[in-house]
Amino acid sequence: MTPVRFGIIGTNFVSDWLADAVSAVDCAVVSAVYSRTAEKGTAFAAAHNIPAVYTDMEEFLSSDIDAVYIASPNMLHMEHTLKAAFHGKHVLCEKPIASNRSEFERMREAAEKAGVVLLEAMRPAFDTALEAVRENLPRIGKLRRASLEFCQYSSRYDKYRAGEILQAFRPEFSNSSLMDIGVYPVHFALRLFGKPTGEIKSNSVILPNGFEGSGEIIMPYGDANVTVSYSKIFDSVTPSVIIGEDGAITVDKISCTSKLTFIPRKGQPEDIPFAYDEQNMKFEVTEFVRLIESGESAEYHLQFSEWEMDVLDTVRAQNGVIFPADFEEV
Repeated sequence: MTPVRFGIIGTNFVSDWLADAVSAVDCAVVSAVYSRTAEKGTAFAAAHNIPAVYTDMEEFLSSDIDAVYIASPNMLHMEHTLKAAFHGKHVLCEKPIASNRSEFERMREAAEKAGVVLLEAMRPAFDTALEAVRENLPRIGKLRRASLEFCQYSSRYDKYRAGEILQAFRPEFSNSSLMDIGVYPVHFALRLFGKPTGEIKSNSVILPNGFEGSGEIIMPYGDANVTVSYSKIFDSVTPSVIIGEDGAITVDKISCTSKLTFIPRKGQPEDIPFAYDEQNMKFEVTEFVRLIESGESAEYHLQFSEWEMDVLDTVRAQNGVIFPADFEEV
């Protein structure tokens, strides 16, 4: 079987992870990389044995690649997706899939019109840990509360504190703690519990330059609440927990889970087994390739991305987290 030939847009550390993930998947290979500078593109290609480097987007998308992985800044996700779809390329787009719901709808429509697969590169959505949690949910009894937490002190925050504001802390790039970090537990909740059934409430901490540094969201599900906590300015020290009347399940890290524990109301905690892999991006690549080869619609997955965009838009509106993309005509 001919492998799916990936082209990568962007040469940051997430692209490194994706290149490694593709190398671990059968019937997939990275055959090209696009970068704004030849120097960065050449260095990235050398590190991953990629044969072709492009600095011209049109030439890149006109090459013999089958699919594009988009790891450009959030504000460029729609633009790059539309261009890729126009050239008949399947798209695996890094989270968050778009700046807002309107952009997402344009991307979904473009992919459908072109007959290509569009999938959000959302690590926990395809990790085997998610299915293990889902299978063990009946053991906790009636759901009463969940606290999903992902707080990670950004490697770029020290420079922010010293007065140097890098791209990761600039809202004009459609960046915020919610978009970069909070999207993980939000999506995790949507995959487990579905769309919230009541009014979402939230509160954000805004840094002096207008960047959202951290936040809390309450997502109601009937007689249970799911609370999402996220941050780029401090670390988590406790696991996420899903609590029912008969017990609880703890998750050590939402983005890449290595440990799940079932804690019965009466009894001893026990580990929940699952196929852990520290390179869990390979799971999303595997599903993306499967969809391409089978011709199956990605609409099941896109439904969760749609709900994710709705939650993110709602939270940003409640807290005045506005991007230039929100004012662009759609």
